[in-house]
Amino acid sequence: MVNKIVLAYSGGLDTSVAIKWLKEEYRAEVIAFCADLGQGEDLKKVKQKALKTGASKVYVEDLREEFVKDYIFPMLRGNAVYEGFYLLGTSIARPLIAKRQVEIAAKEGAGAVAHGATGKGNDQIRFELTSYALKPEIKVIAPWREWSFDSRKSLIDYAAAHGIPVTATKAKPFSTDRNIFHISYEGGILEDPWKEPPPDMYTMTVPLEKTPARPVYIEVTFEKGDPVAVNGKRISPARLLGKLNEAGGRHGIGRVDIVENRFVGIKSRGVYETPGGTILHIARRAVESITLDREVKHLLEALMPKYAELIYNGFWFSPERIALQKMIDEVQGAVSGTARLKLFKGNCLTVGRRSPDSLYDARLATFEEEDVYNQKDAEGFIKLHALRLKANKSLRKRHV
Repeated sequence: MVNKIVLAYSGGLDTSVAIKWLKEEYRAEVIAFCADLGQGEDLKKVKQKALKTGASKVYVEDLREEFVKDYIFPMLRGNAVYEGFYLLGTSIARPLIAKRQVEIAAKEGAGAVAHGATGKGNDQIRFELTSYALKPEIKVIAPWREWSFDSRKSLIDYAAAHGIPVTATKAKPFSTDRNIFHISYEGGILEDPWKEPPPDMYTMTVPLEKTPARPVYIEVTFEKGDPVAVNGKRISPARLLGKLNEAGGRHGIGRVDIVENRFVGIKSRGVYETPGGTILHIARRAVESITLDREVKHLLEALMPKYAELIYNGFWFSPERIALQKMIDEVQGAVSGTARLKLFKGNCLTVGRRSPDSLYDARLATFEEEDVYNQKDAEGFIKLHALRLKANKSLRKRHV
């Protein structure tokens, strides 16, 4: 018997319907929890909406600094990109929301937590793996896997019938998820992968046709793998990301339109805007290029797809992700310096990088005269590496 349920509440269609449905189905008190991760909404109105829809209590908490410092920055230290393009803006938000949700459940004496993720998507996995990792005995309720609604249209009809105000419409039913790192768009009119997204859909980035006619140059400074300053001015993690979102958005940087492979085995089209995150990803790789040893850098590159996959699939609190993070953070101790970037017409170009700990030696790299490298030494180096190639060729000749 569940007497209290803590619902991860966004104020959107799914979770608004979920409040009323959970109360009716489980005859339980529903406590709504809304995390302020920089989604840019009036959360006072979200709180009022939850109470009006039937929540007995509403937690609204500002987690922006924690989100950027303890989740986004560690992820960026691993250069995490899923399937070549996706910077994991939604994926990285779920562990923090679910962690705090479980903590509130413990505080309120609630026996269950609930979420509005569908039974086809990744978010159900991310929420639930986090909940079980942190509190194995918790009961998780996923309304989409239980209720009779079979589409967002049916949810809209239910909301209208019960006086629940929602922003989704039958004419524009795509699903969005926004936080300080990105915004995503899925479903509805985007489900045809051949069709171009409507130009009025985007919210964080300016269309290329309307971006400035002149480029802008910015500098991002890193200390031990984390960004600490923009153009020489030190600011907090969330404010730094917000500043880069503004700069990147103004120049149309960070749009991605991909068909990705969900953990459940379904291909899904996702459109994303990640302006500040794109700048940080490019900037820190520039600083890495002059501060990391070659083999260490190559090892990180080899591990990155696995690390990104763990985050995408919801294993943030798994022992393997934590072990990988420890290695990544150890390596990032050397990554301090500044990257200079040129923002122009959707492009973020590295045009300079420097570090007090740089491994780059102009005397070695130059094509001009120098006295620190004996070019004749390369001959023996090449011949040693050619030994197995010669042996392989000779063996094949004998078997032809």
